[in-house]
Amino acid sequence: MTGTMNEAGARALAESLGKLFGELHENFREQVRGLDPGTLNWSPLPKANSIAVLVTHAIGSELEMIRSVRSIPTSRDRDSEFKAESDAERLLEMIDAAARELDEHIAALTPADLTELRPRGDRPPRPGIEWLVSNYGHAREHLAQIELTKQLYDSRT
Repeated sequence: MTGTMNEAGARALAESLGKLFGELHENFREQVRGLDPGTLNWSPLPKANSIAVLVTHAIGSELEMIRSVRSIPTSRDRDSEFKAESDAERLLEMIDAAARELDEHIAALTPADLTELRPRGDRPPRPGIEWLVSNYGHAREHLAQIELTKQLYDSRT
């Protein structure tokens, strides 16, 4: 996947990715908005994740990914994401802050950011575009988990 890409191709790709991540952020907001802390922090099973955990983890992963693609040093406490408890206001603030940062990075993506190998944490380097696409898919999977968790919460007897 490594290779060359011209500036126009990089811009077009960045705009598409920005649009997709923007829609994803709005979907996260829609799922969180108006929920009480009991719903957000509820887990359907002992080893399952709450909505608060899923949002916190998806955002943590996204920010680590985009910073790595842009070759910006980053640190992340992934383990703490799976212990997160929050309320809707705090989660919405987190989503909004991540959306702003992602927008800034997407606007600054270069052809090299998309095509050259980028390390991410302790994982083997991959081209930036692969990190972006796989992270988008990862976040969509967590969005589906959030939707299912809400359905399970609403179906409790």
